[in-house]
Amino acid sequence: MDIRKRIGWNVKRLRKEREITQEDFATDSGFDRGYISGVERGVRNPSILVLERIASALDADVTDLLDVRKAEKFSKVYRR
Repeated sequence: MDIRKRIGWNVKRLRKEREITQEDFATDSGFDRGYISGVERGVRNPSILVLERIASALDADVTDLLDVRKAEKFSKVYRR
């Protein structure tokens, strides 16, 4: 799985686990909703500093955004 897709799935997974809308997450984290959408779709290439801000806004660790197993599992469930 492409690293951008993996990060995107994990951001979406963590956001959904916390029951936060994309709009609210964007507002709370200080990012534009379109940017967050791009990260979740794997079309953005966020810097490590952006990943740190996203993880912090999700009350998670940056390593949670890189977890390949959780990303693959979530992508299979969510696509159905």
